[in-house]
Amino acid sequence: MARGSSGIVAGLTAAAIVAVGFLAYQASANAPDSVAAPTATASSSASADSHARPKDKKHPFAVPADSGTGARVVYALGDRRVWLVDAKGRATRTFAVMPSALNPRPGKYKVTSRSGSIRGSDGVQIEHVVRFAMADGNVPVGFSAAQDGSMKSPDPTLKTGGVRMGRKDGDAMWTFATVGAVVVVVP
Repeated sequence: MARGSSGIVAGLTAAAIVAVGFLAYQASANAPDSVAAPTATASSSASADSHARPKDKKHPFAVPADSGTGARVVYALGDRRVWLVDAKGRATRTFAVMPSALNPRPGKYKVTSRSGSIRGSDGVQIEHVVRFAMADGNVPVGFSAAQDGSMKSPDPTLKTGGVRMGRKDGDAMWTFATVGAVVVVVP
């Protein structure tokens, strides 16, 4: 093999792993509720540049490794879970969420805007909307709670960006994630 060949092979392998992980996530996100219920031990494929560490088996609700430092909201796409993390790096709250039809890419974001009560793009009345990213070019992504308490799987044919949570969790998010707060999305 030529000298540069091993780098090319490694790059192609990493790209294939990322593609398979993305397709697996998309399939699970669009599965019926009966087979797509969130679990605390769900695993996800790490992107080639995230260097994600294995899940802590003794502490399955521990803040994901490599999610940054300081006060932040951590959103784990594969686990369908959010952590509210204080300035000392301790989770003050963690809870399951229902991902939106469109998801942001893993990375670091900041809360850009908030709304107390509006109608979601899916027609559901929602509260405590905390927006932090854009998906698919022009769809805002944010956390919210349905006022009727529902956390239904999103219609995959609609371009929606609402990450749904329970109302009490929405209250906690609203208090914690003010404009400018850091949101870290991990695979």
